[in-house]
Amino acid sequence: MNRAGRFAPSPSGELHVGNLRTAILAWLFARSTGRDFLLRVEDLDRARAGAEAEQLRDLAAIGVTWDGAVVRQTDRGEVYGEAIARLTAAGLTYECFCTRREIQEAPSAPHAPQGAYPGTCRNLDPAEVEFRRSNRPAAIRLRAEVAEYTVRDVLHGEFTGVVDDFVLRRNDGVTAYNLAVVVDDAAQGIDQVVRGDDLLSSTPRQAYLSSLLHMPVPEYAHVPLVVNADGARLAKRDGAVTLADLSREGVAAAGVRDLILQSLGLPGGTLESALSAFRTLDLPREPWVWRRL
Repeated sequence: MNRAGRFAPSPSGELHVGNLRTAILAWLFARSTGRDFLLRVEDLDRARAGAEAEQLRDLAAIGVTWDGAVVRQTDRGEVYGEAIARLTAAGLTYECFCTRREIQEAPSAPHAPQGAYPGTCRNLDPAEVEFRRSNRPAAIRLRAEVAEYTVRDVLHGEFTGVVDDFVLRRNDGVTAYNLAVVVDDAAQGIDQVVRGDDLLSSTPRQAYLSSLLHMPVPEYAHVPLVVNADGARLAKRDGAVTLADLSREGVAAAGVRDLILQSLGLPGGTLESALSAFRTLDLPREPWVWRRL
């Protein structure tokens, strides 16, 4: 299987400048290392009608190209089910009946992050499980055998994060992100994951799950986000931040692409021309502050 990188947006709406910058970086990382570049639509949750087509259009408008067909997570439920079944057969899952509020209010282990699962349902006896099933559908959680796990990131070096008994399948039957992303990356031969550094904290969970499923752990590169003038992560409420909005203000897609490339210290023009100047070690390590044009 060929080596590959990827961009995997959720079709919840139009991509903004921060999303587009991450897509360009993922493309540059992959192409500069001779990898294929794949596109996956993570549509298990938060999908909005028409958003996928808008996102594909915007990626093409700034010059992002991809190899092969677009993969959609909603087509892959059977594969996720097989992975959960393998973990269950190995004694590595259990049913959880907790509500989100109960988890937030429960005492957690020292140093665990807010919302980390405290293990409430981990050791329920069979009679209690049967009783709770009659009142509430169960989520499926991983029975983690470690409290933390270390990954290596191209930009951040070694990073150790908490691993709790995270959800594999929600109680509404939807596969959880942490499982789906691990299974999909392995199935697609993705050995390089470039994404926003807000996702670094969840990476040890995913790498640990990869090891349990005997799947390869990708090379990670968590890149700086785009932020607004207040230092908060860029969002659509920050004004004209999508290609459509910027176009209405007279900024063409090529102009947005050039602004993004300049923010990375790269020459404007096509992505192919920027590729020759791309050096991982020269990338900015601080967030890019987006100021209204």
